[in-house]
Amino acid sequence: MSIGIIAPGSQISMHFALRLDGGDVVDSTFDATPARFALGDGNLLPGFEEFLLGLTTGDHKTFSIPPEKAFGQPNPQNMQEMKRSTFPVDMPVAPGLMVSFADAQGSELPGVISRVEGDWVTVDFNHPLAGKTLQFEVQILEVADEH
Repeated sequence: MSIGIIAPGSQISMHFALRLDGGDVVDSTFDATPARFALGDGNLLPGFEEFLLGLTTGDHKTFSIPPEKAFGQPNPQNMQEMKRSTFPVDMPVAPGLMVSFADAQGSELPGVISRVEGDWVTVDFNHPLAGKTLQFEVQILEVADEH
């Protein structure tokens, strides 16, 4: 069996770990079932996939991924001020609490309460990893060409 080189469309089996700069693990498959996907199928952000191009079976590497290639920078427009009365009366409203709303299409839109001031609650709808540099560790288990 020839060693496959990762290219667009390659079928990949790999272990990965995603860590914050401080070492906190965001997600990992190293103690679980390996991830399987085709490069370019939308399972990984394009900024992550570009680091996989050219790797081969057996490679074990760690990449530092800047926010611009990961989840972007926080967008101030994703900070929403809402009246306290918007929330259920029996709901404890406090900074750090994750809340979920339905967007215009009815999809779930998670946010984190960042501030409570009087009758106003500020909810951050940015991705929780926005603005963060991520360490992406991969161990390539198998690469097969697209068929």
